[in-house]
Amino acid sequence: MKTLTIRLTAPLQSYGNEASFERRTTGDYPAKSAIIGMIAAALGYSRGDQRIKQLNELQFAVRIDQHGITLTDFQTVEWKKDTRKITYRDYLQDAVFVVAIGGEEATIEKIHFALKHPHYALFLGRRANVPAGVLQMNIKDGDPVSVLKQLPWGASNWYQKQQKRSATFRAEIIADADLLPDANESSMEIKDEAISFDSKARQYGFRKVKTTAVELSNPAFKPDTEHDALSAL
Repeated sequence: MKTLTIRLTAPLQSYGNEASFERRTTGDYPAKSAIIGMIAAALGYSRGDQRIKQLNELQFAVRIDQHGITLTDFQTVEWKKDTRKITYRDYLQDAVFVVAIGGEEATIEKIHFALKHPHYALFLGRRANVPAGVLQMNIKDGDPVSVLKQLPWGASNWYQKQQKRSATFRAEIIADADLLPDANESSMEIKDEAISFDSKARQYGFRKVKTTAVELSNPAFKPDTEHDALSAL
């Protein structure tokens, strides 16, 4: 088993949650379907390519290293003649995630190469949300959850410094339910399985997920050395 880790950061990210013409919200972390879509784009698959379904077999986990702040944008849209509507779009601002994809070595190597040399442009949830530079990736031995538990904290330096009084950061991990068989929490179903990205007939199925957490060392930790010189009197 090989696992590919991908650090995702950008000024804005947005991952499908509830969507309608007037309002599109975002989840708190990257959906598996969003990452599969990014991989499919890198591999050169068209939106209706049946090979997309096979990518659901990849093991998936994501670690929230830096919580984003929700930003809501609104636009006035003329959706038919002389009829205008205000629409709302939610984004995650200044978030950092580490995604882990597990599978056979040959498959992981192929995906790693494709993400370095993508056929189509990559984006984080929506087309306007491009990654902040070249993707930072690594291939490790082990399953996605065990790899994420060992990987150093990937938050931005300024964010780590904000937490400088804490020696560790508690990061949440959301993973395929079968990757966390011993987790105390019961699994939940989310509509996050990619079936088709065809713009005229998008289809998603349900998959089971569980959550856990890991304590990550904070490299910016500075213990509080201040003391009261008169306290001994």
